[in-house]
Parts: sequence; C-alpha cells; structure tokens
Amino acid sequence: MAPPLLTLQDIALTFGAAPLLAGAGISVATGDRVCLVGRNGSGKSTLLKVAAGLVQADSGRRFAQPGATIRYLPQEPDFDGYATTLEYVEAGLDHADDNQRYRASYLLEQLGLTGHEDPSRLSGGEARRTALARVLAPEPDILLLDEPTNHLDLPGIEWLESELSGMRSGIVLISHDRRLLEKMSRSTVWLDRGVTRVLDQGFAHFETWRDQVLEQEELDRHKVGRKILAEEDWVRYGVSGRRKRNQKRLGDLHALRKKHKEQRGALGKVTLVASEADLSGRLVAVAEDVSKSYGDRTVVRDFSARIIRGDRVGIVGHNGAGKTTLLNLLTGKQEPDTGRIKRGTNLLEVALDQRRDSLDPNQTLSQVLTGGAGDTVTVNGQNRHVVSYMKDFLFGPEQANTPVGVLSGGERGRLTLAVAFATPSNLMVLDEPTNDLDLETLELLQERIAEYSGTVLLVSHDRDFLDRVVTSTIATEGDGRWIEYAGGYSDMLLQRGPAKATAGVSGGRSRGTREDSISKPVSKKLSFKDKHALETLPNRMADFEREIARLNRVLSDANLYSRNQQKFADTTKALDAATAALAKAEEQWLALELQREALEGV
Repeated sequence: MAPPLLTLQDIALTFGAAPLLAGAGISVATGDRVCLVGRNGSGKSTLLKVAAGLVQADSGRRFAQPGATIRYLPQEPDFDGYATTLEYVEAGLDHADDNQRYRASYLLEQLGLTGHEDPSRLSGGEARRTALARVLAPEPDILLLDEPTNHLDLPGIEWLESELSGMRSGIVLISHDRRLLEKMSRSTVWLDRGVTRVLDQGFAHFETWRDQVLEQEELDRHKVGRKILAEEDWVRYGVSGRRKRNQKRLGDLHALRKKHKEQRGALGKVTLVASEADLSGRLVAVAEDVSKSYGDRTVVRDFSARIIRGDRVGIVGHNGAGKTTLLNLLTGKQEPDTGRIKRGTNLLEVALDQRRDSLDPNQTLSQVLTGGAGDTVTVNGQNRHVVSYMKDFLFGPEQANTPVGVLSGGERGRLTLAVAFATPSNLMVLDEPTNDLDLETLELLQERIAEYSGTVLLVSHDRDFLDRVVTSTIATEGDGRWIEYAGGYSDMLLQRGPAKATAGVSGGRSRGTREDSISKPVSKKLSFKDKHALETLPNRMADFEREIARLNRVLSDANLYSRNQQKFADTTKALDAATAALAKAEEQWLALELQREALEGV
C-alpha cells in the first residue's frame, strides 16, 4: 500500500454556534479513488477546502507530503484577472515548460474550447470545462474535485470519466452523479454529524452499509435506554426506508417500461374518468414533422412523437443540441417553423424552479408552503399540516419558522420540490432538475416523480436518474434529428447498438416516434370509414375543445350556483359529456394514426 500523500486527522471547525466538523479525517495516496458523501450542509465542501489548504481548521492535523502537488476544483471558480481561458488554465501549471503548455491547450481543445474565450462571458458549462482543464493540466499528485459534473453534458461527463480513469493522481470526489461515483470510487468516506466513517469499497456498496450502520446505531441507543423523538427518526433514519421503498418503485418502473414497449397499441382498453379535474386529456402532445431553426442552424428537424397522459419522457443530448427548444415546443412556449403540434386539453403545468428565484429569502418555510395563511398545505385535494408535509422533504418541525435565506443549497432545493409538488398540476416540466442537488434530495425527487400521476417531461444529464425515472428517452441523433426510445438512458444505448452507443448522444435516424417499440396493427389498408374519420376527427376535436372552453367560462362565474342552480347543473353535465367525447375522439384518432403510419411504413 502506497504511503499517504495527504492526511487529515481529527479536524474540527465551527461556523457560528454549531460545530460543522468535529473529528473528521481523510487519507489519500497515489492512485486512490475516494468519494466523499454526506447530506447537503454536512460540511463536505468545507472538508475538501481544508484538505486543499484553503480553510484553516480550529483543531486537528493536516499533513501534505513535501513536494506533492495538490489541485482543487471549486464549485464556483473565480476568473477575475484573466483575459482568456488559456491564461486562466496556464496559471494553474507548476512549470511554464512547453509540455505543460501543450497539455493546457490540448485539454481545452478536448473540452470544446479554443483558449481565446473571455472568462467573464462563459456559460455555466464552459466555465466548468475551463476549471476542469486548469486542475487536470498539471497532472497533480492529489486531485480534489467538488461536483465536477455540474453543468456538464453527457459527452462531457463521459470524457471526464475516461480522463480520470487514466490518471495516476489520488482523487477525492464529491458528486451527486451516482453513475460517476459508482464507476470511479474504490473507497467511500461518509461525513455525518461532523464525523467521518470509512468504507473500503466504492459507492455502489455505500447505501447498504450506511443503512446497516444507522440501524445498528439505533439499536445501540435503545440498549442504553435513550428515547429518540419520532421527528428525529424520520430526518436521520428515513433515508433507509426510502431506499427500500425505492427498490419496489424501480421494479414497478421496469414493469411499466415493459408495458410501454409491448402493449402501447392497446389504447382502447384503458378506462379513465375523463371528467376528473385533475386529469388532462388522453393526448398530452402530438408532434408531426416539426422543425425549428435559428438562422442557418436547425435544432429540430422533422420530429414526430406522441406523448400520452402518464408518460415520463426524458430528453438527452449534448449542450447546444436543442433540448430546451424541444421541451418548449412540446409545452407551447415556442411554435415550430414547420410541422404541427397538437397539445392536449385541461393541461395544468408546473415547472421545477431549480434557480429558486421564486423563493422569498425573508419568508419562513411555513409561509412559503402555506402561502402565508394558516398552517395547512393542500396536496392532491387533501389538507395536511405543514409540519407533516415538511417531514416528507426531510425538514424537522423546528424548521417551520426558519427563514428561507439561511437554508443551505440542498435545503432550498428540497423546499423548491415541496412547493412544486404541492401545486395542482397534471404536467410537470423539469429542465436540468438534478443540478446542485445532493443524493438525498435526488432520492426525494425520484420518489415524488414515481408517485406523480400526471405526465413528466425531463431534460437531464444524470444517467442514473434517467434510468430510475423515465419510461422513454428522446435522444439527439445529430443534425437536428431526434428519436424516442422505450426505457431509460441505458435502455436507449442498448437499442442504439454498439456503434451509436460509443458516440454518446449523436448520429443516426430521422424520426422521433415510438413505433419501433409498439405493436403494429395488422390491417392491410384503411377502410373508407376509417379514412373519413381520420380526416374529420381533428375538426371534431377542435369543436369539442371550443365547447369545453365555453362551458368552463360559464362555470367560472362564482355566483352561478346561487343564482341559477339548474343552469349550473346542466352546464356541469354538458362539460362532463364534452370532456368524455373529446377523450374518446382523441383515442380514436390516435389509433387510426398508428394504423396509417404502420401501413405506410413511416
């Protein structure tokens, strides 16, 4: 075993009144692959800064082997004083010799940068790639990485994995990307309540080990007669129960994907009460030969897809491929240059605000969740006490009156989730929701999406999250072309085959439809009646939509019931009938469209 190049022992550090670190340690030798895990706010980033020599501990010992080079990647790099990205990268070199200068330029090129960019005008992804080039260029003895995949796209993450795998450096890694942690780590350091515990295995074994540690700790506490409050049990030990529930949900997801792949054509067998206010129409969005360009660049070309109520669709591709544009087209925020998008009825959309701009830092958690009135939150039509709802998102009762402004980043992320899932909706739009979220918050998001009865549209670079959440994946094929595959990210790679899988998320087919993964009708041709229905149904559906809108306007009169109960009853009955007729027409049109495309070989 190689001697350690960097050692931290009994590190203690207090910010304000509460101790953040109270006996933490870590040891790194050449070639080590250590992942540092813990709840958001537990002190992981602070411990990494102590290891880098940027923060002085109150007590404890830090030893770095004389002559050992250490490089630290912060979450938010400081580019002040640098005119170009190359100048910033070269400032991190040990020597100014030609070999190191060449490596600096090489890494920038590999990461899609020229070296001439103005650091003050970089996007989030460009800033992250520039900072990575700076810490990788010297090939240091110790590499300390704090969330290196934040703002990176999938090709960038896969490139980083390959680059790190070939380095001799001892690496300490903090990340919310489970797939990266599982691939890279050989040992795990868990920072919990200021103290570190070490597992001499990679992250893939961590959760089982953590659950065993917590369960044993709980048993030990009972043995000495100490009573633990139920709220503390939930906050500290609830993660174990959530993990076990998630195993069942993963099984449910696999079953749902199989049904999605094998039985997609049997739409007529589904029976739903279409008049329920919390349900959208059967069709959420239908895109037909949609294209969208910006100047001479086409980001969406001849795209066709059908999104049905209850689908959970992931959208993946490299930065700049057009993921957000495609999301905006499907949700109506942008209109296509050519082609047609038909959007469903009764859609109530909620978007996950990961920038947390909607949170007022001066309000308390209780005020944010209740709207400042009372102490209850209405979720799925049922009133829940705000403290009970907070516990679902790992907040303790004592935090009800805590101002938002003092919450950690992970806590603000969980509060954003709580607000989003308390908002009535049947369509949830998530654009890069996993950025800056810790693993526990990601588990919560995964669990809530699994329970969500509506439709989910998700843009993400998190491969593990996609595999755990989505029922189908729309991936870029290059040149503005997109295609939808049944299943998650790993399923998409398998369906593409080895040639395309090695290309990340680019290249290939031109149509974005499900028809490769559903049962095709076997009729040889459409009957005259079916052809006529296919031509006339769009107009009939438009008529139903206009009638539904008119009836809703009538019912929006708050005094209608007290003024004319009979009219209220008749209007409600007519609305139910029109909604049911629209749903039936949508299903008939969809079945006929599937049959037509199968016959025409589309």
